[in-house]
Amino acid sequence: MTALVVVGIDGLGGAGKSTLARRLGADAVVEFDDFYRPSATRLPPGDPDIGGNFEWRRLRDQVLLPLSRHEEARYQRYDWGADAMAEWRTVVPRGLVVIEGNYSTRAELRELYDLRIWVETPREVRLARGLERGGIDTRERWLEEWMPEEERYLAAQEPWRFADLIVDGLAPIPSCSPRGP
Repeated sequence: MTALVVVGIDGLGGAGKSTLARRLGADAVVEFDDFYRPSATRLPPGDPDIGGNFEWRRLRDQVLLPLSRHEEARYQRYDWGADAMAEWRTVVPRGLVVIEGNYSTRAELRELYDLRIWVETPREVRLARGLERGGIDTRERWLEEWMPEEERYLAAQEPWRFADLIVDGLAPIPSCSPRGP
C-alpha cells in the first residue's frame, strides 16, 4: 500500500490557509470552498449546523472516508462564479493530501486527519485579504454573514485546541517540497 498522509488546514477566512496548502508541495489539495452550497440550498444565518453552508458531510463521505480506506476519492466541485455544481474531481490515495478551508477540521471530521493545522491571523488582516480577493462589494457578506458564522464556530468548537500545529498567518511561509528517496 502506498504511503498516504491526510492533512487538514483550518483557520478563519483570509487567514492564509490556501497559501500554506500550495506551499506544502502536496500530491493533492482539496479546497473546502469546493463544497459550498449553491444559493438555492443554503442554510439561513444562525442555523444550528455551524458552518453548514460548507457541506462537511459531503467532504466526509466523498473524500475523507474513502481516503481513510486508501480508496480513490471523487467529489463534485462547486463553481462560485456560476453558483452551481461543476465538474467531478478525483483524489488518488497517495503521498500528501491536503484538505484546506474554514471548518475543515470541525469536530465531526477531526479524527479523519493524520495532522491538523490551524492558521491564526488577526481579524483586520483577514478582512483586508478577503476584500482584496473578492472585491469591496463582498464587504457586507464578510461582516454580516461569514465572520459572524466563523465566530460561532470558534466559540462552539475551539478548533485551534485540537490542532497539532498552529501557524502564524502573518509570518512568511517558506516553500516546501517532498523529500527525495
